[in-house]
Amino acid sequence: MAWYDEAVFYHIYPLGLTGAPKENSYGAPEHRLNTLLPWIDHIKNIGCNAIYIGPLFESVGHGYETTDYKKLDSRLGDNDDLKNFVAECHKKGIKVIFDGVFNHTGRDFFAFKDIKEKRESSPYRDWYCNVNFYGNNEYNDGFSYDNWGGYNLLVKLNQRNPAVRDYICDVIRFWVSEFDVDGIRLDAADVLDFDFMKALRQVANEVKPDFWLMGEVIHGDYSRWVNEGTLHSVTNYQLHKALYSGHNDHNFFEIAHTVKRLYEMGGGNSNKFKLYNFVDNHDVERIYTKLTNKAHFAPVHILLYTLPGIPSIYYGSEFGIEGRKEKFSDASLRPALNLADYQDAVETNSFTALIAALGNIRQQSKALSYGDFKELTLTNRQYAFSRSFEGECVIVTVNNDDSDFVMTVPAGNAAGYVGALSGEKVSVTNGTICVNVKANSGDIWLPVTDGNSFKADGKPVALDVNDAVKNIAEDAAAEQPSAEPSAIEKTPADHKTEEASAKKDATANTAIEEAAAQTVGETPSAAGHASNTAPAQSEPCISPEYAEAFEKGKIAGLQEAILAIMEKNGPVTDQMRKDVTDNVYHDSLINWVKSFR
Repeated sequence: MAWYDEAVFYHIYPLGLTGAPKENSYGAPEHRLNTLLPWIDHIKNIGCNAIYIGPLFESVGHGYETTDYKKLDSRLGDNDDLKNFVAECHKKGIKVIFDGVFNHTGRDFFAFKDIKEKRESSPYRDWYCNVNFYGNNEYNDGFSYDNWGGYNLLVKLNQRNPAVRDYICDVIRFWVSEFDVDGIRLDAADVLDFDFMKALRQVANEVKPDFWLMGEVIHGDYSRWVNEGTLHSVTNYQLHKALYSGHNDHNFFEIAHTVKRLYEMGGGNSNKFKLYNFVDNHDVERIYTKLTNKAHFAPVHILLYTLPGIPSIYYGSEFGIEGRKEKFSDASLRPALNLADYQDAVETNSFTALIAALGNIRQQSKALSYGDFKELTLTNRQYAFSRSFEGECVIVTVNNDDSDFVMTVPAGNAAGYVGALSGEKVSVTNGTICVNVKANSGDIWLPVTDGNSFKADGKPVALDVNDAVKNIAEDAAAEQPSAEPSAIEKTPADHKTEEASAKKDATANTAIEEAAAQTVGETPSAAGHASNTAPAQSEPCISPEYAEAFEKGKIAGLQEAILAIMEKNGPVTDQMRKDVTDNVYHDSLINWVKSFR
Protein backbone atom coordinates (compact mmCIF):
# COMPACT_ATOMS: atom_id res chain seq x y z
CA MET A 1 0.00 0.00 0.00
CA ALA A 2 1.37 3.38 -1.05
CA TRP A 3 0.22 6.92 -0.23
CA TYR A 4 -1.39 7.34 -3.65
CA ASP A 5 -3.61 4.29 -3.07
CA GLU A 6 -5.61 6.37 -0.58
CA ALA A 7 -5.15 9.75 -2.25
CA VAL A 8 -7.86 12.31 -2.95
CA PHE A 9 -6.33 14.91 -5.28
CA TYR A 10 -6.82 18.64 -5.62
CA HIS A 11 -5.76 19.88 -9.06
CA ILE A 12 -4.31 23.38 -9.39
CA TYR A 13 -3.40 25.26 -12.56
CA PRO A 14 -1.19 27.84 -10.80
CA LEU A 15 -0.78 30.44 -13.55
CA GLY A 16 -4.57 30.71 -13.70
CA LEU A 17 -5.43 30.51 -10.02
CA THR A 18 -2.86 33.18 -9.11
CA GLY A 19 -3.92 35.52 -11.93
CA ALA A 20 -0.48 35.53 -13.56
CA PRO A 21 0.03 37.46 -16.84
CA LYS A 22 -0.61 35.45 -20.00
CA GLU A 23 2.87 36.18 -21.34
CA ASN A 24 6.17 35.92 -19.51
CA SER A 25 8.41 38.98 -19.61
CA TYR A 26 11.25 37.00 -17.96
CA GLY A 27 11.54 39.82 -15.45
CA ALA A 28 12.12 39.80 -11.71
CA PRO A 29 10.23 37.08 -9.82
CA GLU A 30 6.66 37.92 -8.81
CA HIS A 31 5.90 35.82 -5.73
CA ARG A 32 2.36 34.82 -6.66
CA LEU A 33 2.84 31.20 -5.58
CA ASN A 34 2.86 32.40 -1.98
CA THR A 35 -0.78 33.46 -2.38
CA LEU A 36 -1.62 29.76 -2.58
CA LEU A 37 -0.36 29.00 0.93
CA PRO A 38 -3.79 29.73 2.54
CA TRP A 39 -5.32 27.26 0.08
CA ILE A 40 -3.48 24.39 1.76
CA ASP A 41 -5.79 24.47 4.80
CA HIS A 42 -8.83 24.72 2.54
CA ILE A 43 -7.62 21.71 0.54
CA LYS A 44 -7.17 19.72 3.71
CA ASN A 45 -10.55 20.82 5.08
CA ILE A 46 -12.40 19.43 2.07
CA GLY A 47 -10.78 16.04 2.55
CA CYS A 48 -8.00 16.15 -0.06
CA ASN A 49 -4.58 14.76 0.88
CA ALA A 50 -2.68 15.29 -2.37
CA ILE A 51 -2.14 18.15 -4.80
CA TYR A 52 -1.42 17.96 -8.51
CA ILE A 53 -0.04 21.39 -9.46
CA GLY A 54 1.36 22.56 -12.75
CA PRO A 55 2.79 23.57 -15.04
CA LEU A 56 5.24 25.36 -12.77
CA PHE A 57 8.49 25.97 -14.57
CA GLU A 58 9.75 28.87 -16.66
CA SER A 59 7.82 29.14 -19.90
CA VAL A 60 6.66 31.60 -22.52
CA GLY A 61 2.91 31.63 -21.93
CA HIS A 62 0.49 28.93 -20.77
CA GLY A 63 3.25 26.87 -19.17
CA TYR A 64 3.57 23.97 -21.59
CA GLU A 65 6.24 25.60 -23.76
CA THR A 66 9.06 25.11 -21.23
CA THR A 67 12.04 27.43 -21.23
CA ASP A 68 13.83 26.07 -18.13
CA TYR A 69 12.91 22.85 -16.27
CA LYS A 70 14.91 23.82 -13.20
CA LYS A 71 13.52 27.30 -12.53
CA LEU A 72 10.08 28.21 -11.17
CA ASP A 73 8.23 30.44 -13.64
CA SER A 74 9.16 34.01 -12.73
CA ARG A 75 5.46 34.97 -12.85
CA LEU A 76 4.99 32.64 -9.85
CA GLY A 77 8.15 33.41 -7.90
CA ASP A 78 11.50 31.71 -7.35
CA ASN A 79 12.65 28.23 -6.38
CA ASP A 80 12.58 29.07 -2.67
CA ASP A 81 8.85 29.81 -2.99
CA LEU A 82 8.25 26.38 -4.49
CA LYS A 83 10.36 24.65 -1.84
CA ASN A 84 8.36 26.39 0.86
CA PHE A 85 5.02 25.54 -0.76
CA VAL A 86 5.83 21.82 -0.91
CA ALA A 87 7.20 21.87 2.65
CA GLU A 88 4.01 23.51 3.96
CA CYS A 89 1.91 20.90 2.17
CA HIS A 90 3.97 18.12 3.73
CA LYS A 91 3.50 19.63 7.19
CA LYS A 92 -0.26 19.28 6.69
CA GLY A 93 0.04 15.68 5.47
CA ILE A 94 -0.52 16.58 1.82
CA LYS A 95 1.55 15.02 -0.97
CA VAL A 96 2.49 17.08 -4.05
CA ILE A 97 3.03 16.08 -7.68
CA PHE A 98 4.29 18.35 -10.45
CA ASP A 99 3.33 18.58 -14.12
CA GLY A 100 6.17 17.04 -16.18
CA VAL A 101 6.12 18.45 -19.72
CA PHE A 102 8.70 16.15 -21.29
CA ASN A 103 7.30 15.53 -24.77
CA HIS A 104 8.24 18.98 -26.05
CA THR A 105 9.93 22.24 -25.06
CA GLY A 106 9.40 25.87 -25.93
CA ARG A 107 11.45 27.70 -28.54
CA ASP A 108 13.31 29.55 -25.77
CA PHE A 109 14.74 26.31 -24.35
CA PHE A 110 18.56 26.37 -24.40
CA ALA A 111 18.93 23.42 -26.80
CA PHE A 112 16.58 24.86 -29.40
CA LYS A 113 18.18 28.31 -29.17
CA ASP A 114 21.55 26.68 -29.81
CA ILE A 115 20.20 25.05 -32.98
CA LYS A 116 18.88 28.40 -34.21
CA GLU A 117 22.31 29.92 -33.64
CA LYS A 118 24.62 27.15 -34.87
CA ARG A 119 22.30 25.19 -37.18
CA GLU A 120 24.01 22.02 -38.49
CA SER A 121 26.97 22.43 -36.15
CA SER A 122 24.83 22.50 -32.98
CA PRO A 123 25.47 19.54 -30.65
CA TYR A 124 21.73 19.62 -29.90
CA ARG A 125 20.51 19.16 -33.48
CA ASP A 126 19.42 15.60 -32.61
CA TRP A 127 17.63 16.61 -29.41
CA TYR A 128 14.50 17.25 -31.48
CA CYS A 129 12.59 15.13 -33.98
CA ASN A 130 13.14 15.50 -37.73
CA VAL A 131 15.06 18.76 -37.74
CA ASN A 132 15.30 19.58 -41.46
CA PHE A 133 17.67 22.37 -42.47
CA TYR A 134 16.17 22.43 -45.98
CA GLY A 135 12.78 23.42 -44.61
CA ASN A 136 11.29 26.48 -42.93
CA ASN A 137 8.37 27.55 -40.71
CA GLU A 138 6.25 30.57 -39.81
CA TYR A 139 9.07 31.84 -37.59
CA ASN A 140 11.41 31.87 -40.60
CA ASP A 141 14.00 29.78 -38.74
CA GLY A 142 15.41 28.43 -41.99
CA PHE A 143 14.64 24.88 -40.84
CA SER A 144 11.62 22.79 -39.86
CA TYR A 145 10.93 20.22 -37.12
CA ASP A 146 8.26 18.02 -35.60
CA ASN A 147 5.95 19.65 -33.09
CA TRP A 148 3.09 18.75 -30.78
CA GLY A 149 -0.47 19.18 -31.99
CA GLY A 150 0.51 21.21 -35.05
CA TYR A 151 1.95 24.05 -32.95
CA ASN A 152 5.54 24.98 -33.82
CA LEU A 153 5.65 26.79 -30.48
CA LEU A 154 5.93 23.29 -28.96
CA VAL A 155 9.06 21.60 -30.32
CA LYS A 156 8.98 17.81 -30.05
CA LEU A 157 11.89 16.27 -28.16
CA ASN A 158 13.63 13.19 -29.54
CA GLN A 159 13.01 10.86 -26.61
CA ARG A 160 15.08 8.10 -28.23
CA ASN A 161 18.19 10.24 -27.98
CA PRO A 162 20.12 8.98 -24.89
CA ALA A 163 21.26 12.54 -24.14
CA VAL A 164 17.65 13.75 -23.98
CA ARG A 165 16.65 10.79 -21.85
CA ASP A 166 19.51 11.39 -19.40
CA TYR A 167 18.71 15.09 -19.21
CA ILE A 168 15.05 14.53 -18.33
CA CYS A 169 15.98 11.85 -15.79
CA ASP A 170 18.31 14.37 -14.16
CA VAL A 171 15.47 16.90 -14.09
CA ILE A 172 13.38 14.45 -12.07
CA ARG A 173 16.27 13.86 -9.66
CA PHE A 174 16.65 17.64 -9.33
CA TRP A 175 12.95 18.11 -8.57
CA VAL A 176 13.17 15.53 -5.79
CA SER A 177 16.38 16.86 -4.25
CA GLU A 178 15.46 20.53 -4.64
CA PHE A 179 11.70 20.53 -3.94
CA ASP A 180 10.99 17.12 -2.33
CA VAL A 181 8.23 16.42 -4.87
CA ASP A 182 6.27 13.16 -4.44
CA GLY A 183 5.45 12.34 -8.04
CA ILE A 184 4.90 13.60 -11.57
CA ARG A 185 1.99 13.87 -13.94
CA LEU A 186 3.40 13.28 -17.43
CA ASP A 187 1.88 15.64 -19.96
CA ALA A 188 0.86 14.07 -23.29
CA ALA A 189 1.86 10.61 -22.10
CA ASP A 190 -0.18 9.04 -24.90
CA VAL A 191 2.49 10.19 -27.39
CA LEU A 192 5.57 9.55 -25.23
CA ASP A 193 8.00 6.84 -26.31
CA PHE A 194 7.47 3.70 -24.20
CA ASP A 195 11.20 3.09 -23.69
CA PHE A 196 11.46 6.69 -22.52
CA MET A 197 8.69 6.09 -19.98
CA LYS A 198 10.41 2.91 -18.79
CA ALA A 199 13.53 4.97 -18.10
CA LEU A 200 11.45 7.47 -16.12
CA ARG A 201 9.94 4.61 -14.11
CA GLN A 202 13.41 3.35 -13.22
CA VAL A 203 14.32 6.80 -11.94
CA ALA A 204 11.03 7.00 -10.03
CA ASN A 205 11.86 3.71 -8.32
CA GLU A 206 15.25 5.10 -7.29
CA VAL A 207 14.61 8.66 -6.13
CA LYS A 208 11.99 8.19 -3.43
CA PRO A 209 9.83 5.45 -1.90
CA ASP A 210 6.40 5.38 -3.56
CA PHE A 211 7.30 8.09 -6.08
CA TRP A 212 4.23 8.23 -8.34
CA LEU A 213 4.11 8.51 -12.13
CA MET A 214 0.72 9.37 -13.64
CA GLY A 215 0.28 10.01 -17.36
CA GLU A 216 -2.14 12.07 -19.41
CA VAL A 217 -3.77 9.53 -21.73
CA ILE A 218 -7.03 10.18 -23.58
CA HIS A 219 -7.97 7.00 -25.43
CA GLY A 220 -6.85 3.42 -25.81
CA ASP A 221 -6.11 0.41 -23.66
CA TYR A 222 -4.88 2.01 -20.45
CA SER A 223 -3.07 -1.19 -19.45
CA ARG A 224 -0.47 -0.39 -22.11
CA TRP A 225 0.67 2.47 -19.88
CA VAL A 226 -0.34 1.28 -16.39
CA ASN A 227 1.89 -1.64 -15.45
CA GLU A 228 5.01 -2.51 -13.47
CA GLY A 229 7.33 -1.26 -16.20
CA THR A 230 5.94 2.14 -17.14
CA LEU A 231 3.38 4.23 -15.19
CA HIS A 232 1.41 3.77 -11.97
CA SER A 233 -1.73 5.44 -13.34
CA VAL A 234 -3.23 7.46 -16.19
CA THR A 235 -6.02 10.01 -16.55
CA ASN A 236 -9.37 8.24 -16.83
CA TYR A 237 -10.96 10.16 -19.71
CA GLN A 238 -13.25 7.23 -20.49
CA LEU A 239 -14.96 7.47 -17.11
CA HIS A 240 -14.93 11.27 -17.28
CA LYS A 241 -17.07 11.16 -20.42
CA ALA A 242 -19.37 8.46 -19.07
CA LEU A 243 -20.06 10.32 -15.82
CA TYR A 244 -21.47 13.46 -17.37
CA SER A 245 -23.13 11.98 -20.46
CA GLY A 246 -24.55 9.07 -18.45
CA HIS A 247 -26.42 11.63 -16.36
CA ASN A 248 -27.33 14.00 -19.18
CA ASP A 249 -28.80 11.08 -21.15
CA HIS A 250 -30.33 9.31 -18.13
CA ASN A 251 -28.20 6.34 -19.08
CA PHE A 252 -26.45 4.71 -16.16
CA PHE A 253 -25.80 1.79 -18.49
CA GLU A 254 -23.08 3.85 -20.15
CA ILE A 255 -21.38 4.41 -16.80
CA ALA A 256 -21.74 0.78 -15.73
CA HIS A 257 -20.46 -0.47 -19.08
CA THR A 258 -17.43 1.83 -18.85
CA VAL A 259 -16.68 0.73 -15.29
CA LYS A 260 -16.95 -2.93 -16.25
CA ARG A 261 -14.69 -2.45 -19.29
CA LEU A 262 -12.06 -0.61 -17.24
CA TYR A 263 -12.26 -3.18 -14.44
CA GLU A 264 -11.68 -5.97 -16.94
CA MET A 265 -8.88 -3.95 -18.56
CA GLY A 266 -7.09 -4.05 -15.20
CA GLY A 267 -7.58 -7.78 -14.84
CA GLY A 268 -10.28 -7.32 -12.20
CA ASN A 269 -7.74 -6.05 -9.68
CA SER A 270 -8.62 -2.57 -8.46
CA ASN A 271 -5.47 -2.41 -6.34
CA LYS A 272 -3.04 -2.79 -9.25
CA PHE A 273 -4.98 -0.70 -11.74
CA LYS A 274 -5.99 2.57 -10.11
CA LEU A 275 -6.80 5.23 -12.65
CA TYR A 276 -6.88 8.97 -11.98
CA ASN A 277 -10.60 9.81 -11.97
CA PHE A 278 -11.92 13.33 -12.57
CA VAL A 279 -15.03 15.12 -13.81
CA ASP A 280 -13.26 18.27 -15.04
CA ASN A 281 -9.76 19.73 -15.39
CA HIS A 282 -7.85 22.60 -17.00
CA ASP A 283 -8.58 21.27 -20.52
CA VAL A 284 -12.30 20.46 -20.35
CA GLU A 285 -15.42 22.34 -19.33
CA ARG A 286 -16.47 22.52 -15.69
CA ILE A 287 -18.79 19.75 -14.62
CA TYR A 288 -21.44 22.23 -13.45
CA THR A 289 -21.45 23.71 -16.96
CA LYS A 290 -21.67 20.33 -18.69
CA LEU A 291 -24.58 18.97 -16.66
CA THR A 292 -28.00 19.51 -18.23
CA ASN A 293 -29.66 19.02 -14.85
CA LYS A 294 -27.51 20.83 -12.30
CA ALA A 295 -28.90 18.65 -9.50
CA HIS A 296 -26.85 15.79 -10.96
CA PHE A 297 -23.79 17.44 -9.41
CA ALA A 298 -24.51 15.26 -6.35
CA PRO A 299 -24.74 11.77 -7.90
CA VAL A 300 -21.86 12.54 -10.28
CA HIS A 301 -19.54 13.30 -7.38
CA ILE A 302 -20.79 10.41 -5.28
CA LEU A 303 -19.71 8.13 -8.12
CA LEU A 304 -16.41 9.99 -8.55
CA TYR A 305 -15.50 9.30 -4.93
CA THR A 306 -16.70 5.70 -4.74
CA LEU A 307 -15.96 3.97 -8.06
CA PRO A 308 -12.58 2.20 -8.41
CA GLY A 309 -9.76 4.69 -8.91
CA ILE A 310 -8.23 7.81 -7.40
CA PRO A 311 -10.61 10.83 -7.26
CA SER A 312 -9.57 14.37 -8.11
CA ILE A 313 -11.24 17.78 -7.75
CA TYR A 314 -10.24 20.66 -10.04
CA TYR A 315 -9.78 23.92 -8.17
CA GLY A 316 -12.98 25.94 -7.90
CA SER A 317 -15.32 23.14 -8.90
CA GLU A 318 -15.90 22.40 -5.22
CA PHE A 319 -17.69 25.78 -5.17
CA GLY A 320 -19.91 24.88 -8.12
CA ILE A 321 -18.38 27.45 -10.48
CA GLU A 322 -18.89 27.28 -14.23
CA GLY A 323 -16.36 27.31 -17.05
CA ARG A 324 -17.03 26.97 -20.77
CA LYS A 325 -14.41 25.99 -23.33
CA GLU A 326 -13.85 28.73 -25.88
CA LYS A 327 -12.75 28.30 -29.48
CA PHE A 328 -9.38 30.00 -29.20
CA SER A 329 -8.78 30.11 -25.45
CA ASP A 330 -9.01 27.97 -22.33
CA ALA A 331 -8.81 31.04 -20.09
CA SER A 332 -12.34 30.61 -18.74
CA LEU A 333 -11.38 27.11 -17.57
CA ARG A 334 -8.41 28.50 -15.63
CA PRO A 335 -9.69 31.54 -13.71
CA ALA A 336 -8.08 33.52 -10.92
CA LEU A 337 -9.94 32.95 -7.64
CA ASN A 338 -9.75 34.71 -4.31
CA LEU A 339 -10.08 32.24 -1.43
CA ALA A 340 -11.51 35.01 0.76
CA ASP A 341 -14.61 34.97 -1.46
CA TYR A 342 -15.24 31.39 -0.29
CA GLN A 343 -14.12 31.75 3.31
CA ASP A 344 -17.02 29.81 4.88
CA ALA A 345 -17.82 27.63 1.89
CA VAL A 346 -17.88 24.34 3.80
CA GLU A 347 -20.63 25.75 6.03
CA THR A 348 -22.50 27.93 3.52
CA ASN A 349 -21.94 26.46 0.05
CA SER A 350 -23.90 23.27 -0.68
CA PHE A 351 -21.41 22.08 -3.30
CA THR A 352 -18.44 22.53 -0.99
CA ALA A 353 -20.24 20.81 1.88
CA LEU A 354 -20.89 17.79 -0.31
CA ILE A 355 -17.29 17.60 -1.55
CA ALA A 356 -15.95 17.94 2.00
CA ALA A 357 -18.23 15.17 3.22
CA LEU A 358 -17.21 12.87 0.37
CA GLY A 359 -13.54 13.52 1.11
CA ASN A 360 -14.16 12.74 4.76
CA ILE A 361 -16.00 9.51 3.93
CA ARG A 362 -13.29 8.44 1.51
CA GLN A 363 -10.62 8.78 4.19
CA GLN A 364 -12.71 6.85 6.71
CA SER A 365 -13.28 3.78 4.54
CA LYS A 366 -10.47 1.52 3.34
CA ALA A 367 -12.99 -0.32 1.16
CA LEU A 368 -13.43 2.75 -1.05
CA SER A 369 -9.69 2.76 -1.73
CA TYR A 370 -8.92 -0.95 -1.88
CA GLY A 371 -12.24 -2.76 -2.18
CA ASP A 372 -13.33 -5.18 -4.87
CA PHE A 373 -16.12 -3.87 -7.08
CA LYS A 374 -19.47 -5.61 -7.57
CA GLU A 375 -22.48 -4.30 -9.46
CA LEU A 376 -25.72 -4.83 -7.52
CA THR A 377 -28.50 -3.00 -9.39
CA LEU A 378 -28.63 -1.26 -12.75
CA THR A 379 -31.30 0.61 -14.69
CA ASN A 380 -30.90 3.64 -16.89
CA ARG A 381 -31.81 5.85 -13.89
CA GLN A 382 -30.65 3.85 -10.86
CA TYR A 383 -27.31 2.24 -10.05
CA ALA A 384 -25.95 0.39 -7.02
CA PHE A 385 -22.68 -1.39 -6.34
CA SER A 386 -20.52 -2.52 -3.46
CA ARG A 387 -16.86 -2.11 -2.54
CA SER A 388 -15.57 -4.85 -0.21
CA PHE A 389 -12.25 -5.07 1.62
CA GLU A 390 -11.14 -7.10 4.64
CA GLY A 391 -14.68 -7.73 5.86
CA GLU A 392 -15.94 -4.19 5.24
CA CYS A 393 -18.68 -3.96 2.61
CA VAL A 394 -19.67 -0.44 1.52
CA ILE A 395 -22.78 -0.05 -0.64
CA VAL A 396 -23.33 2.89 -2.99
CA THR A 397 -26.73 3.86 -4.40
CA VAL A 398 -27.40 6.67 -6.89
CA ASN A 399 -30.50 7.92 -8.68
CA ASN A 400 -30.60 10.32 -11.66
CA ASP A 401 -34.41 10.48 -11.76
CA ASP A 402 -36.53 13.44 -10.62
CA SER A 403 -38.41 11.14 -8.23
CA ASP A 404 -37.30 9.06 -5.25
CA PHE A 405 -36.71 5.37 -5.86
CA VAL A 406 -36.96 2.44 -3.46
CA MET A 407 -34.12 -0.01 -3.92
CA THR A 408 -33.36 -3.40 -2.41
CA VAL A 409 -29.76 -4.58 -2.68
CA PRO A 410 -27.68 -7.41 -1.25
CA ALA A 411 -25.71 -6.37 1.85
CA GLY A 412 -22.69 -7.58 3.76
CA ASN A 413 -22.50 -9.32 7.11
CA ALA A 414 -23.10 -6.19 9.20
CA ALA A 415 -26.19 -5.92 11.40
CA GLY A 416 -27.08 -2.65 9.76
CA TYR A 417 -25.91 0.26 7.65
CA VAL A 418 -25.88 4.03 8.00
CA GLY A 419 -26.14 6.46 5.10
CA ALA A 420 -22.98 8.55 5.32
CA LEU A 421 -24.67 11.47 3.56
CA SER A 422 -28.23 11.15 4.85
CA GLY A 423 -27.55 9.79 8.34
CA GLU A 424 -30.37 7.29 7.80
CA LYS A 425 -29.96 3.88 9.46
CA VAL A 426 -31.25 0.63 7.96
CA SER A 427 -31.22 -2.97 9.13
CA VAL A 428 -30.06 -5.98 7.14
CA THR A 429 -32.98 -8.34 6.51
CA ASN A 430 -32.50 -11.67 4.73
CA GLY A 431 -29.12 -10.50 3.51
CA THR A 432 -30.43 -7.27 1.96
CA ILE A 433 -31.08 -3.64 2.79
CA CYS A 434 -34.07 -1.69 1.51
CA VAL A 435 -33.40 2.02 1.03
CA ASN A 436 -35.16 5.02 -0.44
CA VAL A 437 -32.77 6.81 -2.79
CA LYS A 438 -33.67 10.48 -3.06
CA ALA A 439 -34.31 12.11 -6.44
CA ASN A 440 -31.14 13.23 -8.26
CA SER A 441 -29.03 12.07 -5.37
CA GLY A 442 -27.51 9.05 -3.73
CA ASP A 443 -25.88 7.75 -0.60
CA ILE A 444 -22.91 5.76 0.64
CA TRP A 445 -23.99 3.03 3.05
CA LEU A 446 -21.36 2.22 5.65
CA PRO A 447 -21.65 -0.86 7.88
CA VAL A 448 -22.52 -0.14 11.51
CA THR A 449 -19.77 -1.33 13.81
CA ASP A 450 -20.52 -2.03 17.49
CA GLY A 451 -23.75 -0.08 17.16
CA ASN A 452 -22.02 3.10 15.97
CA SER A 453 -21.53 4.67 12.57
CA PHE A 454 -18.15 5.72 11.30
CA LYS A 455 -16.78 8.82 13.03
CA ALA A 456 -14.40 11.55 11.99
CA ASP A 457 -12.91 13.86 14.59
CA GLY A 458 -15.82 13.09 16.87
CA LYS A 459 -18.40 14.20 14.29
CA PRO A 460 -20.84 12.02 12.33
CA VAL A 461 -19.68 11.39 8.79
CA ALA A 462 -22.93 12.84 7.46
CA LEU A 463 -21.91 16.38 8.56
CA ASP A 464 -25.41 17.74 7.83
CA VAL A 465 -24.83 17.01 4.15
CA ASN A 466 -28.40 15.82 3.67
CA ASP A 467 -29.46 19.48 3.66
CA ALA A 468 -26.64 20.39 1.29
CA VAL A 469 -27.67 17.76 -1.25
CA LYS A 470 -31.28 18.91 -0.94
CA ASN A 471 -30.17 22.50 -1.55
CA ILE A 472 -28.27 21.47 -4.70
CA ALA A 473 -31.41 19.81 -6.04
CA GLU A 474 -33.65 22.76 -5.13
CA ASP A 475 -31.28 25.33 -6.61
CA ALA A 476 -30.98 23.29 -9.80
CA ALA A 477 -34.75 23.00 -10.11
CA ALA A 478 -35.07 26.77 -9.83
CA GLU A 479 -32.53 27.23 -12.63
CA GLN A 480 -34.06 24.71 -15.05
CA PRO A 481 -35.74 26.46 -18.00
CA SER A 482 -39.22 25.46 -19.10
CA ALA A 483 -38.74 22.55 -21.48
CA GLU A 484 -41.94 23.11 -23.51
CA PRO A 485 -43.47 26.28 -25.04
CA SER A 486 -47.06 27.16 -24.23
CA ALA A 487 -49.83 26.04 -26.57
CA ILE A 488 -50.32 29.57 -27.91
CA GLU A 489 -46.68 29.67 -29.07
CA LYS A 490 -46.93 26.40 -31.01
CA THR A 491 -47.30 26.45 -34.79
CA PRO A 492 -49.44 24.03 -36.83
CA ALA A 493 -46.21 22.26 -37.72
CA ASP A 494 -45.48 21.83 -34.02
CA HIS A 495 -48.89 20.24 -33.46
CA LYS A 496 -48.40 17.93 -36.44
CA THR A 497 -45.05 16.82 -35.08
CA GLU A 498 -46.54 16.31 -31.61
CA GLU A 499 -49.38 14.22 -33.07
CA ALA A 500 -46.91 11.91 -34.82
CA SER A 501 -44.78 11.73 -31.71
CA ALA A 502 -47.78 10.92 -29.53
CA LYS A 503 -48.75 8.13 -31.90
CA LYS A 504 -45.24 6.73 -31.69
CA ASP A 505 -45.30 7.09 -27.90
CA ALA A 506 -48.55 5.17 -27.72
CA THR A 507 -47.16 2.33 -29.82
CA ALA A 508 -44.01 2.12 -27.73
CA ASN A 509 -45.86 2.38 -24.44
CA THR A 510 -48.28 -0.34 -25.51
CA ALA A 511 -45.33 -2.62 -26.22
CA ILE A 512 -43.92 -1.87 -22.80
CA GLU A 513 -47.24 -2.41 -21.09
CA GLU A 514 -47.74 -5.76 -22.76
CA ALA A 515 -44.21 -6.95 -22.05
CA ALA A 516 -44.38 -5.82 -18.44
CA ALA A 517 -47.79 -7.37 -18.00
CA GLN A 518 -46.60 -10.72 -19.33
CA THR A 519 -43.54 -10.65 -17.14
CA VAL A 520 -44.74 -9.36 -13.80
CA GLY A 521 -48.34 -10.50 -13.98
CA GLU A 522 -49.83 -6.99 -13.99
CA THR A 523 -52.72 -5.81 -16.11
CA PRO A 524 -51.70 -3.60 -19.04
CA SER A 525 -53.27 -0.57 -17.36
CA ALA A 526 -51.33 -1.18 -14.15
CA ALA A 527 -48.12 -1.61 -16.08
CA GLY A 528 -48.77 1.58 -18.00
CA HIS A 529 -49.36 3.45 -14.75
CA ALA A 530 -46.09 2.08 -13.39
CA SER A 531 -44.18 3.23 -16.44
CA ASN A 532 -45.47 6.78 -16.25
CA THR A 533 -45.43 7.56 -12.55
CA ALA A 534 -42.69 7.58 -9.97
CA PRO A 535 -42.72 4.76 -7.40
CA ALA A 536 -44.09 5.90 -4.07
CA GLN A 537 -41.80 5.78 -1.07
CA SER A 538 -44.00 3.09 0.40
CA GLU A 539 -43.66 0.81 -2.64
CA PRO A 540 -42.86 -2.75 -1.47
CA CYS A 541 -39.20 -3.67 -1.84
CA ILE A 542 -38.26 -6.27 -4.43
CA SER A 543 -36.63 -9.28 -2.84
CA PRO A 544 -33.60 -11.09 -4.32
CA GLU A 545 -35.83 -14.07 -5.02
CA TYR A 546 -38.08 -11.90 -7.19
CA ALA A 547 -35.73 -12.02 -10.20
CA GLU A 548 -35.33 -15.78 -9.97
CA ALA A 549 -39.08 -16.28 -10.44
CA PHE A 550 -39.08 -14.86 -13.94
CA GLU A 551 -38.94 -17.16 -16.94
CA LYS A 552 -36.00 -16.72 -19.27
CA GLY A 553 -38.29 -16.51 -22.29
CA LYS A 554 -39.71 -13.16 -21.10
CA ILE A 555 -36.33 -11.38 -21.27
CA ALA A 556 -36.50 -10.89 -25.04
CA GLY A 557 -39.91 -9.25 -24.75
CA LEU A 558 -38.70 -6.77 -22.16
CA GLN A 559 -35.61 -5.93 -24.20
CA GLU A 560 -37.76 -5.33 -27.28
CA ALA A 561 -40.06 -3.05 -25.32
CA ILE A 562 -37.17 -1.03 -23.94
CA LEU A 563 -35.66 -0.57 -27.41
CA ALA A 564 -39.04 0.57 -28.72
CA ILE A 565 -39.37 3.37 -26.18
CA MET A 566 -35.70 4.34 -26.64
CA GLU A 567 -36.25 4.70 -30.39
CA LYS A 568 -39.04 7.20 -29.82
CA ASN A 569 -36.62 9.38 -27.87
CA GLY A 570 -34.05 9.52 -30.65
CA PRO A 571 -31.49 7.44 -32.56
CA VAL A 572 -30.41 4.21 -30.89
CA THR A 573 -26.71 3.56 -31.33
CA ASP A 574 -25.14 0.13 -31.60
CA GLN A 575 -23.69 0.60 -28.12
CA MET A 576 -27.09 1.48 -26.65
CA ARG A 577 -28.61 -1.57 -28.32
CA LYS A 578 -25.80 -3.73 -26.97
CA ASP A 579 -26.35 -2.34 -23.45
CA VAL A 580 -29.97 -3.44 -23.64
CA THR A 581 -29.33 -6.90 -25.06
CA ASP A 582 -26.46 -7.50 -22.61
CA ASN A 583 -28.82 -6.88 -19.69
CA VAL A 584 -30.41 -10.25 -18.88
CA TYR A 585 -31.47 -9.46 -15.32
CA HIS A 586 -35.23 -9.53 -14.81
CA ASP A 587 -35.54 -7.00 -11.98
CA SER A 588 -33.16 -4.60 -13.71
CA LEU A 589 -35.20 -4.75 -16.91
CA ILE A 590 -38.48 -4.28 -15.03
CA ASN A 591 -37.09 -1.19 -13.25
CA TRP A 592 -35.82 0.07 -16.58
CA VAL A 593 -39.29 -0.30 -18.07
CA LYS A 594 -40.89 1.54 -15.18
CA SER A 595 -38.34 4.36 -15.24
CA PHE A 596 -39.34 5.69 -18.66
CA ARG A 597 -41.38 8.85 -18.65
